[in-house]
Amino acid sequence: QVQLVESGGGLVQAGDSLRLSCASSGGAFSRYAMGWFRQPPGKDREWVASINTSGGNPAYADSVKGRFTISKDNAKTTVYLQMSSLKPEDTATYYCTAFIGGQWGYWGQGTQVTVSS
Repeated sequence: QVQLVESGGGLVQAGDSLRLSCASSGGAFSRYAMGWFRQPPGKDREWVASINTSGGNPAYADSVKGRFTISKDNAKTTVYLQMSSLKPEDTATYYCTAFIGGQWGYWGQGTQVTVSS
């Protein structure tokens, strides 16, 4: 059973940076593409970024492109989301997910990011 645990969220001011981490256990991490989604208050969950099995070919939502960087460390079975130039509209619960069986099939519990103006 794959388990994903996010950490690194918090309360920051606009323009600050944060790095989210997602530690994986219980599966073949190097075989999974990984992603980050977020759910702003009162809104649907939305895709933020994803990366392939070997840590290459990162992709980003337009809203975060140029400000966020996703990376994957297969040796540490951890995926990261480096967030810079944060904006109040980045406020959300952030979830990491593993692409298994043709879908984003496993999710962490989420970590809250709040950006004050």
